[in-house]
Formats: sequence, structure tokens, C-alpha cells
Amino acid sequence: MRIYLNKISQPTMLTLAVLAGLSTQPVSAETLELDTLNVVSNTVTPETNSVNAEQIEKLQPNDLEDLFSQSPEVSIGGGTDLAQKLYVRGIEDQLLNISIDGAVQATRLYHHAGRISVEPELLKRVEVNAGAGNALSGAGALGGSVKFVTKDPEDMLKPGEKLGGLVKGMFSSNTDSFKTNTSLFGRLNDDWSAMVSATSYNPSEYEDGNGDEIEGTKFDQDFLFAKVVGQLTDSQKVRLSYQKRTDEGDRANRPQWIVSSFNRIQPYDLERETVTFNYELNPLDNQYIDLGLTLYNIKSELDRSGADAEDPFIGAGESKGFDLRNSSLIGMHKVTYGMDYRRDETYAGPPSDKQRYEENATVKGLYIQDDIQLTEDLLLSAGLRYDKYKLEDRNDVEFDESEVSPNIGLNYHFTDNWSAFASYAEAFKGPLSPDAYKLYSGSNDPNLKPEDASNIEFGLEYGSESWFGSAKIYRSKIDDLIADELFGPVYYTNVGDLESDGYIVEIGHRWDKVMARVSYHHNNAEIDGKDASQYGNNGAATSIGDLFLAQVDYELSSELSLGWNAKFVKGDSVDAVAPGIAEGTKIDKPGYGVHDLYAQWHPSSYRDIEVTLTVRNIFDKYYLDHATNASWESVPDYEGIKGLPEPGRDVRLSVAWQF
Repeated sequence: MRIYLNKISQPTMLTLAVLAGLSTQPVSAETLELDTLNVVSNTVTPETNSVNAEQIEKLQPNDLEDLFSQSPEVSIGGGTDLAQKLYVRGIEDQLLNISIDGAVQATRLYHHAGRISVEPELLKRVEVNAGAGNALSGAGALGGSVKFVTKDPEDMLKPGEKLGGLVKGMFSSNTDSFKTNTSLFGRLNDDWSAMVSATSYNPSEYEDGNGDEIEGTKFDQDFLFAKVVGQLTDSQKVRLSYQKRTDEGDRANRPQWIVSSFNRIQPYDLERETVTFNYELNPLDNQYIDLGLTLYNIKSELDRSGADAEDPFIGAGESKGFDLRNSSLIGMHKVTYGMDYRRDETYAGPPSDKQRYEENATVKGLYIQDDIQLTEDLLLSAGLRYDKYKLEDRNDVEFDESEVSPNIGLNYHFTDNWSAFASYAEAFKGPLSPDAYKLYSGSNDPNLKPEDASNIEFGLEYGSESWFGSAKIYRSKIDDLIADELFGPVYYTNVGDLESDGYIVEIGHRWDKVMARVSYHHNNAEIDGKDASQYGNNGAATSIGDLFLAQVDYELSSELSLGWNAKFVKGDSVDAVAPGIAEGTKIDKPGYGVHDLYAQWHPSSYRDIEVTLTVRNIFDKYYLDHATNASWESVPDYEGIKGLPEPGRDVRLSVAWQF
């Protein structure tokens, strides 16, 4: 039975199988809704990392690490959320294209802290494309792209209702804290809807698996989100959203490391505001017009200038831009083409002169991607991106770089259940501002070259009513990697070539009420033949041990569902590349296994109530995530260079009431 439909506009069989399995329902026509089918934008390579709303509800994530805990090619480390960095196949988010509702998250304030902040409670889905992909991945997607999509008011409303609200509270035992979310949403009339949501989270310092409190992990966080959606005509739709996130707390000077004599606690105050406008034009009777426009403005500021500050500093950034694209169906072709633009302004200075140092950069892009349905079973996808980067740095040195990046891919269904795929893609990124903190003393090599990436992968995919799975092998390379060498002058130069290669295998099975899947990912990330590490290669890449994930979801009844997730990481030792360290010195990264459980209950007599119990790290394991800065304390003169251990056991109980 063929159920993969038109492969131009639909995701792969594996995606449908996973989504169907998560809901523990057999694949049916009722399950194949348009909103679900648009989860994955990569039309050639199967996706195993994306996260949907149902998974988010069960995971009860507080941060990025919780959110991606079952994504085999995505790694998050850092312990506390401000220190968390995102890696895809070992490549750090600085080399990825990250967006929220199309707003590109480009500015970086401090290299010892993470730069991606989202509120999982308001997410509808997350789309991850690993490796340099097609022309639609956006500018600078050397290691891939991650697209966060927030909920619309219609996603919150019950069927047939015009007004509603959601009150949700979650207690976390590890931090002895409550996280609260209050949302109001409704239809203003037949064409317009709106929502507003406020989230507050004030955890105490968390405990690791040894029962020790980790200094610098207590903070106060507030998130405000508002969105208006309007159906202007049958073919036109607009969305206007506003997000504001504030984070205050006493953190370590370098939040990604443990507190030490040279890494003392000091006040941190982080604020980020985002305004995004989306416009869609899709006439039902015109196959040549499927137009989308995104406009955005993002402002962020990190204030480290409190009375106890070791190094008073205020860093700020602003990104504004747009993406205009259209898709046309022409015979066997689905052609998507457009242009994007972004301007980044980065500032830094002491409290008395917050904009003492300034850098400005612009990125302009033109792109076209053609999905060609050569036969019912064979899809060819090919595209081009042209990107132009301009940077005026703090020393008035100007950089102007441009290139064309091609891509091509094939997906062939050689039976009803089996398909094979292959793809090759290139990506390009010119010099940009590194981070606000480095503006104090940073400079660029006047002969700085742009970064060029290539990615090639092959694989197989299987999908039936009961079984699903895939296997793929990949190799990525980024030439002329730009970085500030450790202990050198604050001088950005081309430090070498980054290579990331590996393979991933996934298999799963669906029964009437149970879905089970396992995945295994092997990755090797090196820079000029040496193992990548977060300390030695901050802002670029890190080494992750072999990863094994397991997941079981069981729908016990219409009221109660249960699940188990497990993550096992093989121990590893990586090259210690730093000044004064002997050649061949290794840093140990111990392996670990972590188990999570969840139970979700919808009382039949109170269908407006949802109770979810999640237990993370149920065996109270002490460990450093491999995406966290490893411990260098065994190396003389490097004591104190150690990342934050992950939280120990955390029992989370949430109650949500929708009215």
C-alpha cells in the first residue's frame, strides 16, 4: 500500500511513522493533517531530530537540554540554561542558522554563555536539518539549521470555542521551585485571533547526582509572549508576535564553568526582545503563488556591571531583517525562490559608555530551490544560494565577501516501503562580529578568509504500518574556520579546517497502544586532525561520545499514557590542545546513562485538567554531559577549567487547567 503521497510537498515516511507512533495510533487519513505534514522542510534526507508539541508536553522541558533530550544528532550541554550551547553533529550553534518564527538569532553577547533562549511551553514544533542543507536553510548554515515555531491562538483553542485560557503550574523537586504559565487566547471575530502568555520561573540552585548544590544556578526568569493572527482574505494571512525574556541571577563570571578562585559569582542581567511579522499569500486557484514574508527585529542586552562584578561590562546586539520567498508549481517542479537580508549591530562598553565599541555587519542573500518529481518514485532536489557579507569592525577594517553555494539531492522509493537517498550541499559564511565581550580588545586578521562548508550523506529508509527506521552516513567539512586562538592575542584568524563525520541508525515499531524506538549515533569532530573540545575550540565544535537513545510510549487507556526515555553515552578521551600541554595529553570524558519516566493523565470526568508526572535522571546519576566543558582539572595549571555537572534526580509534577 503506497501512503507516501506527493513527495514534493510531504515529509518522508520515517517522519510520518514517528509522529503516528508517538500518538500510539495507526496511520490513517485522519492523521495526515496539513499542519503535521509540514514539519520537515528538507525534502530529500529523512529527519530524526525534530520535536513536536506532543513530545514537548510529555517531556515538560525547562530548557534546551530537556527539549532535545531525544534528538540523536542534537546535543545540549552546560548544566544551567544560561550556559547551554547547542551542537548539531558536534558543530556549535554559532555555525548554524537558528531562527524563531523566521527571526534569525544572530547576535552573540558573551562566548562563555549560550546565545539561544526559547520558552518550550509556547513551542508548536522544532525543525532540525543537520549538515549544510538546501538553499532554504538560510545564510551561514555551515552545520545546518534549527527552526523554532511558536503556537498560534488557534492551536490553543478547543474545537468550536471562541475564548479560552490555560493555567499551568509545575513543581520541580530538585530546585524546590514552581514554574507557572498563564495564557489567554481567543477569536476576536471570524478572521482575527489573539493570545497573550506569561511564564515565570524562579529556581533555586540545583543539586547534582552527588547531592551537592551547584553555585551560580539560581535565577529569576520571566517570559512574555503575545501574538495576533489575521485572515485578511481567503488567501492572505498575517501573524504579528512579540516576545520579551528577562533573566536575573548571580552567576559565575564564566557561567559555563564551575565557581573557582578566578571564576567568582557576580550579578547577571539578561534581556531579549523580539518582534516578528509574518505574511502569507496563497491563492487556492493559482499554483504559481505561495508567497511568504518575514520581518523581524531582535534586541538583546547582557549587563554584568553590578556592584560585585569582577569585570564590569555591558554588551548589546540588535538584528533586523527580512525573508521574502515564493513557491511555484510548474509541471513536475516545485520551485522556491527568494531573497533575505539581515543587519547586525553589536555594542559593548562600561556602564558609563555602553556603546563605546561598535561593529556592524550585513548579510544579503538570493536563493532558489527546485524539487523535481521526475517519476512517481524519484525526487530530485537542486538549488543555489548567493550570499554577500559585509563587516565593518571596531578598528574600521572592512570585509566584503560573496559566494554561490550549490546543493543537489535524490530520494528514490524503490518499493512501497523502502527508499534510498543521497545529497551534497555547500554553504558559505563571511566574517561577522564574534561576540560583544570581545569588542573590548578584539581585532581581525586583515587577511581573514570566509568559511566554506560541504556536506555529503547517503542512506536508506524504511516505513510500514508497524515498522520504521533509517540509516545514514555523513561527512561535513568547514574550511578556513574562524576563531580566536586560545591564550593568543584576541585576534580572529583562520585556525584550520573542521571535519565532522559519522553515521546514525534508527529503528522503531508500533503496536496498537505502544511505540518503541532506538537510535545510535557515532560522530567524530576534529579540527586539523585533533579532537574538537569546548574549551580549546570555544565557538566552533566539541567531541561527543557514541550516543544510544531508547524510547517507549504506552497508551494505557484514553485517560493515561506512560513513557520511558533513556540516553547512554560512551566514555571517551580527547586531545588536550592548549598552550603548555604536552603533545598526546588526553582529557577524559566519562560515559553515563540517564533514564527518564513520564505519566500523563486526563481524568475522564474532568477533561479540562491534565496532570503530568515526569521523573528526570531517576537513578540520580552524577555526570558531565559531553556537550558541556569537560574537566581539565587533571592537567597542571588548568585547575578550575570544568563544566557544570548536570542536575540529579528531578521529580516534576504539573497540573494544567484549560477553560
